[in-house]
Amino acid sequence: MANRQVHLVRHGEVYNPDHVLYGRLPEFHLSQLGRRMAQTAADDLAARGRPVAALIASPLIRAQESAAPISARFELDIRTEPRIIEPRNHFEGSVMEKAVKNPVNWPWLVNPMRPSWGEAYRSIVARMTAAMTDAFALPPLSESEPGDVIMVSHQLPIWVTHLSLAGERLWHDPRQRRCALSSITSFEQNAGGVIHEVGYSDPAGELSGSAVDVGAV
Repeated sequence: MANRQVHLVRHGEVYNPDHVLYGRLPEFHLSQLGRRMAQTAADDLAARGRPVAALIASPLIRAQESAAPISARFELDIRTEPRIIEPRNHFEGSVMEKAVKNPVNWPWLVNPMRPSWGEAYRSIVARMTAAMTDAFALPPLSESEPGDVIMVSHQLPIWVTHLSLAGERLWHDPRQRRCALSSITSFEQNAGGVIHEVGYSDPAGELSGSAVDVGAV
């Protein structure tokens, strides 16, 4: 029997003409480019030839829209999972370049190691890994084929999960995250229940040159 893989897929580009940090704010839909990016992720996953047992997405609209072409490609319903949502952030709705210059906001910037402006990194990791553990435990497609699970989430949750499972420190420079728009980070679970990363791909890389990616926490 092949090992089940869980694929963490980041959403595509969001329509965000004002360049705000959108966090969990509603109605931030994919741009037209973002829809093309989401399609490249669906195509990449289909090209792997691995059966898929379930498709799960964050409740935010950009994740649901990014899951739509995967749903169509694999003929799967989208299951909504609140545990893989973007973390809350004090600066939601702000343009960060302006917000960090305002002394009123400085108390929220004092501890980047937690971080002080939003949900603690350890809290994000805990809910993400719990959701992934449950995904690995989903019923198999058959006795001989477990089927993979695809989970459409967000940059920070995916990145800190990678850091945690790799045994690295959780605080980091957000500019150095290896988690591009519509990227796919894949994991397996060994017989002892330990989850480990097995691959990363950036199927929308050729589209990223003109993308705007300033709204992530």
